[in-house]
Amino acid sequence: MCIRHMLLQYANRHGLIAGATGTGKTVTLQILAEGFSAIGVPVFLSDVKGDLSGLAKSGSADFKLHDPFMKRAATIGLDLQYSAFPVTFWDLFGEQGHPIRTTVAEMGPLLLSNLMGLSGAQEGVLNVAFRVADEDGLPLLDLEDLQALLVWVGQNAKDLSLRYGNVATSSVGAIQRQLLVLENQGGAGMFGEPALDLSDIIAIETDGPHPGQGRINILASDKLMASPKLYATFLLWLLSELFEELPEVGNPDKPKLVFFFDEAHLLFDDAPKALIDKVEQVARLIRSKGVGVYFITQNPSDVPEDVLGQLGNRVQHALRAFTANDQKALKQAAATYRPNPKFDTAQAIREVGTGEGVTSMLIDKGVPGIVERTLIRPPSSQLGPITKAERATLMAASPMAGKYDARLDRDSAAEMLAKRAGAAAQAAEKAEGEEEKLDAEEREHRQGRRYTGRDVERSTSRR
Repeated sequence: MCIRHMLLQYANRHGLIAGATGTGKTVTLQILAEGFSAIGVPVFLSDVKGDLSGLAKSGSADFKLHDPFMKRAATIGLDLQYSAFPVTFWDLFGEQGHPIRTTVAEMGPLLLSNLMGLSGAQEGVLNVAFRVADEDGLPLLDLEDLQALLVWVGQNAKDLSLRYGNVATSSVGAIQRQLLVLENQGGAGMFGEPALDLSDIIAIETDGPHPGQGRINILASDKLMASPKLYATFLLWLLSELFEELPEVGNPDKPKLVFFFDEAHLLFDDAPKALIDKVEQVARLIRSKGVGVYFITQNPSDVPEDVLGQLGNRVQHALRAFTANDQKALKQAAATYRPNPKFDTAQAIREVGTGEGVTSMLIDKGVPGIVERTLIRPPSSQLGPITKAERATLMAASPMAGKYDARLDRDSAAEMLAKRAGAAAQAAEKAEGEEEKLDAEEREHRQGRRYTGRDVERSTSRR
């Protein structure tokens, strides 16, 4: 076994944590988050199983694995000190963390189309709706805004088709149905204001018990996993926002932020090529913004090759090879590592136990290091979740407490279109009234002329 250290200047060159269920991926994620936080690097990660909330609480000598932890620490020459880390909890549903939102406009038509599984024609209509919103100054903040805009698009489909190409009302209806499904999945809570301020996750503690440490942002994802596309699309949106908003920093001494994407296969399963291209572009370019992205998944083959080739720092836990496909995947995984003449990489990946891994880190000049069998260090924070009461206490004391809790509802597309419709209705009613008035006056005028003629005739005959 070999003790390995990640070079911080290459930590923004991204990474991969892979391995079968139960082989230690979550613990590896936890210790990496601890390490980055300790040196002042903020972290964003998703807590899929609810285990990572333990980062907020110090480990304990009373823990059942304390003795094995100390034995492992002695083996690798680590002076293990238990400690807690600065954690902020987030939750799209606002239940296990502070609400985290974006606007429909910021999400954009590409990600929304993927989220709702729209066809090409339907995505085209959605793009038309977004163009109309931009040109007419209609803010798209929440799903209600988008639904109202689509109603308007459907009502004006004929005129819009002349300008933007075919806008089928059937496509508008299909999008509306998918928006209803998204609402039923709880997706409406993700959209609205106040939207997330990126500076709130890229934060370094200045006071309190953890001065100088990077904030660890934990997104509660156990409930969110029931809607895997919602989960994957939100995380991809957040990565895209970081890419678009952060300034270029070149090659920093350490990352500005490290982003862990657990269950990464959900991002790529059945994803259209346009979305895969976007992920590849973000992964390729975001490192110059000082952001390192680490994908966590069972098998490296879950990640497309164009993305996998950019993941420089790798921890491979055990893979099982029970079937022919498993054996093929194992060989492919082994082939992505720089070989070590001391052992067979594929065999090592099969044999490493829980708490062990096959690792390769970038070394001088960003060259991939030779693969090594490595012992994973024990965590300093609690292994396993904290209690609901402990979470509530931490949330109440959080610097984010109260900032995002209350939803804002300012005038946006829904209200503006309603006002326009109301004004148009009033104008139509007024015009109809004036027309009726003119018709009445005309009828009265004609009737008056007819009566006058009779009177004249009568007076003449009397003479």
